[in-house]
Amino acid sequence: MDYKSVKRFVPENASREIPPGNPACPVNGRDVYRALASHKTIVMACNIRIPLVIPGIMRAAKEMDAVVAFELAKSEGDLKGGYTGMTPEIFVRTIVAAAKRAEFDTPFVIHGDHITVKNTTEAEVEGARALIAAELAAGYTSFAIDASFNEIPDNARITASLAGPIAERGLGLEVEVGEIKSAGTEAHLSTVGEAVELMERLTAAGVHPDLLAINNGSKHGNYLEGEKISIDLDRTGEIYRAIHDRFGVSIAQHGITGTPLHLIGKFAEYGIRKGNVGTQWQNIAHAGLPPELMGRMREWAKGAGKDIKFATKPFKAEIDAVPAPVASMIEKAAYDEAKLLFQAFRAAGTAKIVAGALVGRA
Repeated sequence: MDYKSVKRFVPENASREIPPGNPACPVNGRDVYRALASHKTIVMACNIRIPLVIPGIMRAAKEMDAVVAFELAKSEGDLKGGYTGMTPEIFVRTIVAAAKRAEFDTPFVIHGDHITVKNTTEAEVEGARALIAAELAAGYTSFAIDASFNEIPDNARITASLAGPIAERGLGLEVEVGEIKSAGTEAHLSTVGEAVELMERLTAAGVHPDLLAINNGSKHGNYLEGEKISIDLDRTGEIYRAIHDRFGVSIAQHGITGTPLHLIGKFAEYGIRKGNVGTQWQNIAHAGLPPELMGRMREWAKGAGKDIKFATKPFKAEIDAVPAPVASMIEKAAYDEAKLLFQAFRAAGTAKIVAGALVGRA
């Protein structure tokens, strides 16, 4: 499908980052989430730590006519580049350049994942405010303010204080209740009462999110060997029913890496409309990188006492410069995985739905 007619709906902050002749079509996350809210489908949001996977994801999205989101969390890409070496500006330029090479004109979202505020100090809050400003300037079209580390009154207050510039532009907004832990750790699962309280407080403050991320038992990162995957979909559905009709909010699912496709296929039935996949793309890139390079990355991580993901930044130049056959192999693996995930997410044809909603609204 030709999406040239949709280009006029690209938000101003994103459109100025697209050179003439580039087909990239980053649309407003809010437009996407609202257009798909009544459909039992899920927007796949891909945390891109290693850009080599982007062409494969784009190719699959175009083939399946699926809206996709490309995202970086604060830890992955802050003002100093996080542990990926990509600042917001570098990230957007990377996506836009990839769209040009792939002739990718299917509508997509650029999302600021996990803009975390881990405590109530002024320095922590202002750091998040500066990151939001940088992401807006770079061309992001959707944002996740994550103050879930704090008690709900503080979570709501901090979220409301940071959401102003996003709301002024009418861009996509995700918030979070119940901190989502890393694999191998336990955390309190979000409750209906907590979700409703956060939404009530945000509504009273004039903040109207599109998505709520909850802790329903999923984990970030790779699951440990033998670790059980236990996602409470019944609880998810209860929370969704409590917040959707009253506040117009759907559920964002984090921590999908390692989840069986047959279980992912059920997510849309429980109000999940955005699903984050991050570590899986890293795993695919790592599996395709030259063994000698991966060996040095593992040695670096072991010596630093850190997870292998932290080797991404110091080895970024080498990763980006792998030989063309290696890049092609990683692209193919990402394409194959993306097709399977788009199918599980029931995302085929969502780009046409979003385009129809935008054009019909004009």
